[in-house]
Amino acid sequence: MNQMYFRFKHVVLLIIGFFFFLILIAKFVREDSEEYPDGANLKFPEDIRHATYLLNEAYTKIEALEEKIIHLESRIPKTYPDVKFLNYVNRKRVLITGGAGFVGSHLVDKLMLEGHEVIVVDNFFTGRKSNVEHWIGHENFELIHHDIVNPIFIEVDEIYHLASPASPPHYMHNPVKTIKTNTLGTINILGLARRLKAKVLIASTSEVYGDPDIHPQPETYWGHVNPIGPRACYDEGKRVSETLTYAYAKQENMQVRVARIFNTYGPRMHMNDGRVVSNFILQALKDEVITVYGTGDQTRSFQYVSDLVEGLVALMRSNYSQPVNLGNPVEHTINGKI
Repeated sequence: MNQMYFRFKHVVLLIIGFFFFLILIAKFVREDSEEYPDGANLKFPEDIRHATYLLNEAYTKIEALEEKIIHLESRIPKTYPDVKFLNYVNRKRVLITGGAGFVGSHLVDKLMLEGHEVIVVDNFFTGRKSNVEHWIGHENFELIHHDIVNPIFIEVDEIYHLASPASPPHYMHNPVKTIKTNTLGTINILGLARRLKAKVLIASTSEVYGDPDIHPQPETYWGHVNPIGPRACYDEGKRVSETLTYAYAKQENMQVRVARIFNTYGPRMHMNDGRVVSNFILQALKDEVITVYGTGDQTRSFQYVSDLVEGLVALMRSNYSQPVNLGNPVEHTINGKI
């Protein structure tokens, strides 16, 4: 509640400043009318300098008020959602790469509420600090600004590797960066898990199936892919990420999990991420015609983000090591969703 109040401080200051300005202008006009009752012989340069002085005086008072508000804000203790208490035996230290992103931040919420220690690593390429700011300062939470393309050294029990641009505008904007994140980044995370003997879950995607010939796709389906298409940086990056994961698991005897994530929607998703749900919502809010590409007979499955998070955690805690599709088993045509 306190945070919500202080979000409006700049608006309050603006209103106060506006009233100060009106009062000072009224004072200025009154003094002029007394000195020049007929409106003649006004000394404009002097008047402008006087008005500028009064305006600067108003700004000084506004800045002083802002300092007082900041001081009061710092004295009010930050409140957090209620978290469960876990003893040191049951409490895990969990690393989430990409934890400031859409899916990652919801995973942070679940694990924090369960009482675990959570470390978020994010380069903020697509993630946003605002997604996890409600946990900043909590004794069980740590936020690290770091790009996993570079190695990281940290002590953890479990790793959820979610770091990667996932929407077409983001990964197509920087395809080389996308490939590096899913190859070099995955190598670094798998190397960390190997050293720590930590269990690791790799977030893959339904895009590894490419343009599938069968619907829905079972995990045994190898896919129908284009390795040089405009989306290949993401699709092939995730395929390599899966290959690396199972190569490490076999060679180093590691505990690995792979989740192939299907279309997901919910709070904190980027409105301009270029995918169906966000496009439809944005166009509807703007009262625009809904854009449908092709015939509209293509099918998609949509899952809510909290359901996905439940699936990720359940997979991590299971004994199953093969790839698992995480999505809504019921597919709909695009036309059917309009």
